[in-house]
Amino acid sequence: MTALKTPAEISRSHARRITIAALGLDRPRPRGRVGPARIAEVIRRLGLLQIDSINVVVPAHYQVLYSRLGPYRKEHLDDLVFKKRSFTERWAREASIVPVEVWPLVCRGMKRKDRRTRHWEAFISRHRSYFDRVLEVVREKGPLTSRELPDPEGGRGKKGFWGWDIPKAALEAHFFAGDVAIANRIQPGLARVYDLAERVVPEEHLRRRFDEETSQRELVLRAASSLGIAVASDLGDYYRLSTREVRQRADELVESGKLRAIRVEGWREKAYLHPEARIPRKTGAASLVSPFDPLVWCRSRTARLFEFNYTLEIWVPREKRKWGYYVFPFLLGDRLVARVDLKADRKERRLLVLAAYPERDIDQGAVAAALAIELRTFASWLDLDAVKVARKGRLARDLGAAVRAGSG
Repeated sequence: MTALKTPAEISRSHARRITIAALGLDRPRPRGRVGPARIAEVIRRLGLLQIDSINVVVPAHYQVLYSRLGPYRKEHLDDLVFKKRSFTERWAREASIVPVEVWPLVCRGMKRKDRRTRHWEAFISRHRSYFDRVLEVVREKGPLTSRELPDPEGGRGKKGFWGWDIPKAALEAHFFAGDVAIANRIQPGLARVYDLAERVVPEEHLRRRFDEETSQRELVLRAASSLGIAVASDLGDYYRLSTREVRQRADELVESGKLRAIRVEGWREKAYLHPEARIPRKTGAASLVSPFDPLVWCRSRTARLFEFNYTLEIWVPREKRKWGYYVFPFLLGDRLVARVDLKADRKERRLLVLAAYPERDIDQGAVAAALAIELRTFASWLDLDAVKVARKGRLARDLGAAVRAGSG
């Protein structure tokens, strides 16, 4: 790993390796036991874990850690958030786990005018009296789940896009505004338990206040540290800031020496480089990557950096899907070399590879061998006994053979 002197322009390959290193995917996974301290280190490096509870394989926030740490106890993450309170859930990029000290930076609540604030303002205006009543119920009875709230007048209402009724939406609106925080999660299903923010988040962080520009500047710097190198829209996507605001804050950070302006081969926009960014001479990555991993969650950046066009097809009708329902990219070295549609068959205790596709210009046998090892390790962590590869996709035959050879 070498420090990066700032030339006028760097190659796309260098930009990939900078990003992979900044996101902690360049190094071998730790051997032996992975404890809470190592998990905390990874979250702080990333800045946040985006939460997604879809359990086709494993909820996304657990998978993001696995990609970097290999097998670890998921309870350690839960304890860091809900017992030690070193981290907390907050609306950041989306609903996310963030270091607790980040709470006041992202607790902009209803002040910002974007699609989320407009959504919640519209909901609150329709249900103002119930919205106010919910906060009083939490104050009196919390911590509680949405099912423990009294019904609103006229009933709990129809399920919305996320399957939320009116009581659930009211709690989520208070969570978005920063009035309540997540005190716990109930297994299975990860149902949220809500309480007043003042009873969950340490007072020192609730008391802290930042003006809008200071908050933006700090979040841009944190995003740049996590990504290593990025254009303004990449930095804005990390914490859902507008590109116009980010560009202004990033240029201020360049003037103060906290970021460096640089050009990347093939990129039309100016990039921003974090001064602590490093370029590994090579990367030893061999990791399945969650659709909600910061390596790939900004799809335009993924295409620009890796020449990898990626779409999560959960919301695409089955007959129109190109790759599959829940598809993981596979990172090998400094390239995304394949994608696999995975499903955990818990009843039969198998990890199902429903389809496997290679990217262009790869050594298909080498990719299949590395992916087979990763799939077997992943299945073991999920407490599954076997990997079964279906005959779909141009990588399926080689991958199935590699899985069988390793199992034998």
